[in-house]
Amino acid sequence: MYKKLSTLLLVAACSLPVCSWAQEHPYRPVDGWAKLPEGREWGSTSAVFVGPDDTIWVAERCGQNSCVGKDDVDPVLHYDRDGNLIKTFGAGMIVWPHGIFVDKDSNVWITDARGEGNRGHQVIKFDKNGRELMRLGKAGVAGDGPDEFNQPSDVLVAPNGDIFVADGHGSGGNNRIVKFDSRGRFIKTWGTTGAEAGEFRDPHALAMDSLGRLFVGDRGNSRTQIFDQDGKHLATWTQFGRPSGLYIDKDDMLYAADSESHVIWSGNWGWKRGIRIGSVHDAWVRYFIPDPLQPDPQTGGTTAAEGVAVDKDGNIYGAEVGPKQLRKYERLKWVMPTE
Repeated sequence: MYKKLSTLLLVAACSLPVCSWAQEHPYRPVDGWAKLPEGREWGSTSAVFVGPDDTIWVAERCGQNSCVGKDDVDPVLHYDRDGNLIKTFGAGMIVWPHGIFVDKDSNVWITDARGEGNRGHQVIKFDKNGRELMRLGKAGVAGDGPDEFNQPSDVLVAPNGDIFVADGHGSGGNNRIVKFDSRGRFIKTWGTTGAEAGEFRDPHALAMDSLGRLFVGDRGNSRTQIFDQDGKHLATWTQFGRPSGLYIDKDDMLYAADSESHVIWSGNWGWKRGIRIGSVHDAWVRYFIPDPLQPDPQTGGTTAAEGVAVDKDGNIYGAEVGPKQLRKYERLKWVMPTE
C-alpha cells in the first residue's frame, strides 16, 4: 500500500531548482515529426494525448492562437506513430482548445477555455470520428455554477467513468476542480483561490495514477497537488516545477511540462523550464529535459511544452504554445547508470 509522504519531506527532498540526482536524460528531439496538410501551419498548441491504440491526438489553435475567424479549420488532429495524419475534425466548434483527454473507448474530450459569442467555456466529448457526444457547461457563458465553467483548462475521465475538470485558466477564471458522473451529472466541486492545501491559482493540468490519485498541476502556485477522487488533499509536491502539463504513463511515471519557470513574474524564479520525469511512488525527479530556448528572465514568454503525453515505447510528445509546434522526444535505448 502506498505510504503517504509528508509535504515537508517532499519539499525538502528537492529544494534546489535543478535536482542534483536527475540523470542525463535518454531522449532525442525530433522536429517536424507531425505532418500537416499542404499549406497549413501549426498554431499555438497545448493539447496532446496518446489514445488506447497508441496513436496521438492533438488540438491546435487553427494556425494562430485562437480559432476565432477560422471556422473552416479543424483544430483536432489524429496522427499515427509515424506522424502521418489520420483525420481531423472540430471546425467551427471550438474557440480556444486547451486540454485534451482520450478515454478507454477512444472518445476525445476537449476543453474550450475561452468564450466568443455562443461558443466556449465548455468541455466537448467526441467519438473517434468527430461526432459530438456530450457537452458540459453553457456555451459562451462564464460562470461558477454546477453547470458552468470559467476558462476550463483540462479534463480527465477516471476508469469508472467519472469526469474531472480543472476549471480556471489564468487569473480571471475559477480556481476549482469539478466532478461529474459518466453521464455528465454534477457530483461535487472543491477548491478556491489561494495557496493553502486544496486551494488553487490556475489549475492547469490533470493526471491520475494507477492508485486512482488525482494529480493537479497548480501552475500559479508552482506546485502539483494530489487528491483522492473525493477531493481529500493527500500531498503537495514542488519538485516537478511549475506545471503546465501532466501525464502519468502505464508504469506510473509522471511527466511534468514546465513552460513558465525562470521568469520573474512566474513566482518560480531560478527554476529551469523543461520536462521533469519521475515515479509517482517515490516522488524523485529522475530526468530533466531542458527547454532549448530558456527565456529572458525579464520578458519571459511561453516556450517549450505546455502539454505532454507519452506513448507505449516511452517517446514523449510536447505540445508547444509559443513555438507553435508538436515536438517529439524519442526515447533512446540506453539509460545512464544511477551511480
